[in-house]
Amino acid sequence: MKTPASREIGLWLLAGMLPAIALAHGVSSRDANFVTAVQGVNLGPFAYLGAKHMVTGYDHLAFLAGVIFLLYRMRDVAVYASLFALGHSITLLGAVLLGYRANPYVVDAIIGLSVVYKGFENTGGFRNLGWKLDPRAAVLGFGLAHGLGLATKLQELHLSPKGLAANLVAFNVGVEFGQLAALAVMVMVFSLWRRWSGFQAAIVPANVLLMTVGFILFGYQLAGYLLAA
Repeated sequence: MKTPASREIGLWLLAGMLPAIALAHGVSSRDANFVTAVQGVNLGPFAYLGAKHMVTGYDHLAFLAGVIFLLYRMRDVAVYASLFALGHSITLLGAVLLGYRANPYVVDAIIGLSVVYKGFENTGGFRNLGWKLDPRAAVLGFGLAHGLGLATKLQELHLSPKGLAANLVAFNVGVEFGQLAALAVMVMVFSLWRRWSGFQAAIVPANVLLMTVGFILFGYQLAGYLLAA
């Protein structure tokens, strides 16, 4: 029996994340040099960097893909996206402004597990185990972890305290615009994919692949933590 075209398309889309997963949260040397040299308020460039970081952050994109995978109504997409945005805004701004530092390997490992969580939930794994988890609370909670991951990367750049608050707000606004752009593309792709008759048959294998992405990211970060210890 041939694999439905919709399943093949979905699996190839998710598989495309695998080679790039190690680049999640990466900050280019050019961007790092610019941010480090900034003195005072510089809203536009920071907003651009925030948007760029979101749309190239494969861990964020993988988690968002899992979040909206089975959301058919735009209202639900808006609710979950807002909860995720609220979570990562709190920890991004709070951690940098208050000087709270977390181990980046540990945080990114948790982010990897957030991808695993969504893939497992989408396959009905928790329901089969008899666990009742509030998916909204989970998305908000993992949003806090994703924001902390963003904060750890900014903290590594030793930002100037001059204009820091305003620049961080601009960066966070850019992150939100990047998230909206990514969601727009994802919603369109999923809408087209769901029109194929084989979409239901692709749900489990696609989310197993999503879980694989999360485990790869988790293992990559865990190895980094052990090697740095």
